Amino acid sequence: MNIAYPGVTIITLHGHTPRIHPTAFIAPGCRLIGDIEIGPDSSIWYNCVLRGDVNHIRIGARTNVQDGSVIHVDSPMGAGDPGRPTLIGDDVLIGHMALIHGCVLADRAFVGLGAIAMDGSAIESDGMLAAGAMLTPGKTIGPRQLWAGRPARPMRELTDEQLAMQQAGVAHYVENGRAHRAAISAAGAP
Repeated sequence: MNIAYPGVTIITLHGHTPRIHPTAFIAPGCRLIGDIEIGPDSSIWYNCVLRGDVNHIRIGARTNVQDGSVIHVDSPMGAGDPGRPTLIGDDVLIGHMALIHGCVLADRAFVGLGAIAMDGSAIESDGMLAAGAMLTPGKTIGPRQLWAGRPARPMRELTDEQLAMQQAGVAHYVENGRAHRAAISAAGAP
């Protein structure tokens, strides 16, 4: 069951209305279109666009999509081609102004500020795409790997400390989403 999200555009398209868990935070200025599911305690920050018009978008629990990011999908291209949905797991961090398109981000994946993950690419659990990097079609970042550059290439393995910092970031965004929801509610935002 969806609740009211002040200042958010939610559009039903092709019979699909975005499904948002009641504990998720959706910031004003966001546009959610079509076949989208957003899980518990996830947050979609100011001015993001999620467009599940020609395929579906699934976002797990405690994932955050930071301000100005765009998530889209890949269209089916004829008989037998299902296209590519965008599948985002639990505890994923997606930095500001990222572009996520027709790819898979496994649990605890990290996408840096302004990074691009293209059709058919994947970031496995605990993998990281650095700020400004571009993960080209069909490439996969393995567990604990840091990839950087345009096109992105493997750089090194992430340390236990870096992975712990990422998980601290997940917890921060869950709490920050709750604080923003309360502030918006208190302000009576349209």
